[in-house]
Amino acid sequence: MSGQPARDGGTNGRFADYGRPRRIDGGLKARSTRGAIGQSWWSRRFLEVLESFALGTRLTRGRSYARAGQVVRLDVTPGEVSAAVQGSRARPYEVSIALHPFPAALWARIEAELAAQAFFSARLLAGDLPPELEELFAAAGAPLFPADVAELRQWCSCPDFAVPCKHLAATFYLLAEAFDADPFQLLHWRGRGRAELLDRLRILRAAGPVGDRPDATGSVPSDATGSVPSDAPGTVLSDAPDRGEPGAGRNTVDAPPVGAARALAGLPAAPLGEAVDRFWLPPVPLPDRPPSLPTGPDLLLRQLGAPAPAIGGPGLVERLRRAYQLLGR
Repeated sequence: MSGQPARDGGTNGRFADYGRPRRIDGGLKARSTRGAIGQSWWSRRFLEVLESFALGTRLTRGRSYARAGQVVRLDVTPGEVSAAVQGSRARPYEVSIALHPFPAALWARIEAELAAQAFFSARLLAGDLPPELEELFAAAGAPLFPADVAELRQWCSCPDFAVPCKHLAATFYLLAEAFDADPFQLLHWRGRGRAELLDRLRILRAAGPVGDRPDATGSVPSDATGSVPSDAPGTVLSDAPDRGEPGAGRNTVDAPPVGAARALAGLPAAPLGEAVDRFWLPPVPLPDRPPSLPTGPDLLLRQLGAPAPAIGGPGLVERLRRAYQLLGR
C-alpha cells in the first residue's frame, strides 16, 4: 500500500530488483502522446487543481505509465475511481481515488438551479458542460473539484511511500482523459450519473413554475387524496352522462398545453384575420433585458485556457485564479 517503505521500480537501491514495468497488450493508453494531457476545460481544470496541491512533479511520474497503456482498468462510480495498473510484478496493482459524493438533498437543490436557467439546461441536455457550471456548483455549496488534497483519499496496493505513487498518478491522467471523452463522468464521480441528471432536468423543465415542480423524490405536489387538484390550471373536468362510450360518465383530465401549443392556446377558434392583432404577442411576458450569467474575476483565465508548461511552472493558472479572486474582493 502507498505509504509503506518501498516502491516498485524506484530509485531506492534495495528495491531496484523490481525492474521495469511489465508491458501488456490491450491497456488503456492516453490519447495524448506528448506535451500536456487534457483538452477540455474540465480535464485541464482537474489537473490544475492537482498541481496546485504541489502534486505536479509527482504526477509526471505516472505520465509514461498512462501513455504506455499500463492502466488495464478504470471505473468511475459515485464517490470512487478504481483502477488496476500493471507494474513490474505479475499482478496489477489495485488503485482507489475516493471523493465524497454530494448528498441527495444537495443534488436536488443543484438540479433546481440548473433547471431554472435555460442556458444550463440546454447545454447539459446537448451533452456539454459549460465553464460557468463550476461557479453555479460553488454558489450552491457543492464545489466540483476538491479544495484540498485531504479531500482525496488515495490508495494503492503497491509498496511505494509516495502519495501519489506512479500508479495513482497514471490513474489521474487517465481520469482526466475520461473527463475529456465524457464530461458527465465528473458529475458521476460526485454522485449523479448522466441519465439520472438529464431525466431530472427534463422533468423539472416540463413541470413549469417552481410550485408545480417535483420534489426531491420526483413526485409532483397533490392534494390530500393524492390526485391532481380539480382547480389546477389547465384541468378540465367532464360530467358528461354515460352513453356507453369507454370512459363516459367518469371525470377526465386534459393536460395543460406545453411547448408551441401554449402560444396558440389563447387564440380563439376563428379565422386568422380576426386574431391578427394578437398573433405576434408573446404567450408569456418577456423580461426587460436578456438574462445574464454572473461572471467571476477569473473569466478571462477560463476563456484563454492554460499557458504553455514552460511559463510560470506547474499550478500557474490556479495561482493566478486565486490572485484574481482576492483582487475582485
